[in-house]
Amino acid sequence: MNNYSIEQVVPHDAPMILIDQLVEYSDESATCSVTITPQSPFYNEQIEGVPSYIGVEYMAQSIAAYAGALANDINEAVKIGFLIGTRKYKTHQAMFCKNSTLTIYVHKLYQEESGLSVFECQISENKKILCDAKINVFQPEDPLEFIRENQ
Repeated sequence: MNNYSIEQVVPHDAPMILIDQLVEYSDESATCSVTITPQSPFYNEQIEGVPSYIGVEYMAQSIAAYAGALANDINEAVKIGFLIGTRKYKTHQAMFCKNSTLTIYVHKLYQEESGLSVFECQISENKKILCDAKINVFQPEDPLEFIRENQ
């Protein structure tokens, strides 16, 4: 496993990089983290946290970090992908509280040659599961051509 900064593996620009770190990854899974602060995108001062529905994007960006790390490992460019859908997103609290450090775990369940993949995902804090889901993503061979074709 190589040690990549989050900017090296997630094809987003600030301020839309929502996660802080790629902690570890393998051929089949990755673990990322984010600490919730008042500077976090989508932080809501009224609830002193980030709404838990943003967890879907934390999961999607963790999948992107996983794919980006694997691409970097073989000297390929990090490509954009698309969040296709979420199945069975379950959250056990309404928000992620200020100063909490979340661990996002993603595990690839299935991948097609076409670029469609399914990941099982969890967000936890201190080993307590806060939410989980199955996330469907699509990473075409040529993302820009895919966008042009589907406009």
